[in-house]
Amino acid sequence: MDTKLFTQALTKFFLGVVIIGLLLFLSAGSFRYWQGWLLMGILFVPMFVAGFVLMAKNPDLLRKRLNAKEEEKEQKKVVRLSAILFFAAFVVAGLNWRFQWCILPDWAVWVAAALFLACYLFYAEVLRENTYLSRTIEVQENQKVIDTGLYGIVRHPMYMATTLLFLMIPLVLASPLSFLILLLYLPLIALRIRNEESVLENGLEGYKEYKQRVKYRIIPYIW
Repeated sequence: MDTKLFTQALTKFFLGVVIIGLLLFLSAGSFRYWQGWLLMGILFVPMFVAGFVLMAKNPDLLRKRLNAKEEEKEQKKVVRLSAILFFAAFVVAGLNWRFQWCILPDWAVWVAAALFLACYLFYAEVLRENTYLSRTIEVQENQKVIDTGLYGIVRHPMYMATTLLFLMIPLVLASPLSFLILLLYLPLIALRIRNEESVLENGLEGYKEYKQRVKYRIIPYIW
């Protein structure tokens, strides 16, 4: 086992647990915010299991997923703005629960939780299909165009999965106000995709031809 990678993965995992927990429960002013606990469970338990699976079966992919340092100037801006949106969405969700501004019914929360887990499975399938996936925009050594499976339907199934996951988060938290905030993520992901495709066209052999074969980015027949 790669001890350094294992330590890095655990550190980032627990840091994420602490940060999101603080944002949710401090703003809610109570640990009785059960929707917050539900999100923590469905978000971090599968993530913890997936981390161990990747550590055992594909440590290189785990290493790529842990690398979050962007080199592209445009992508750095997208990452910063996305972080602000998520910070605001979590805080507003907690405040929304504390002051009972606009709370979704329990059945809607559980439906959103089920959809969130379904998107997680979708996300896992994308990782299985494409071992070149990184959290940063780059062309890797010996990288090839993946055009089978989900990549034969849309060019960016990973962004489809993560966008759906992100939009389910405020619904699990019973906060339509936070949902409205995270809708602002959509133009940011569009900006990220346009920049990524420019990088791939210039640096990845066969990507221009792939774009001609697979017309849609993340929504079949729409965009």
